[in-house]
Amino acid sequence: MGADELSAMLWRERRQLELLLYRLETQLLHVRAGNWPWLKFTAADVEKVLEHLRFDTLARNIESSALAIEWSLSANATLPMITSAAPPGIWPELLQEHHRELVVLLKQVETTAAANVEALLKGPHGAGNPPLGAVLPGDIMDPVLPGVGAQADTADDLTLLAENANIERALAATRDCSLPLLKGFLGLE
Repeated sequence: MGADELSAMLWRERRQLELLLYRLETQLLHVRAGNWPWLKFTAADVEKVLEHLRFDTLARNIESSALAIEWSLSANATLPMITSAAPPGIWPELLQEHHRELVVLLKQVETTAAANVEALLKGPHGAGNPPLGAVLPGDIMDPVLPGVGAQADTADDLTLLAENANIERALAATRDCSLPLLKGFLGLE
């Protein structure tokens, strides 16, 4: 029974990694297209997948510990260790396949997350957009309508602050994609 539960949890983890990869690729497309206002949504999507992935990781840790003990290993055995202790039959091959696919997905997530961080750090200027910044008082002032320039300054400042907040949130979510518990379980650390 323990191997069945572990395999099911590994499938769930693989699906969550695929969804995380999709969300990171979607965010990267928006960044490269200069769609800065959408970062609040892409960052929330990445954060939500990471939350689900953390839950699945904890559940998988419970299943893998129980199976490791059942197969005479220490409770903190890695997937390669569990695979090597598997009884003859389908389990060694199936667990190796899980390991292989998880490693591939993890590397893809890491590569895409790194590309996201690089693009996000370039900011709007790196996407080919004109730089946003405070408008100088003489730039928009209309001599007939006093005070319009001050309103434009405030609007531009608010836009810049919102854009920077979206970028910071997306950076934080993307940097959170390192997944050290999964790396350890896969025997990569």
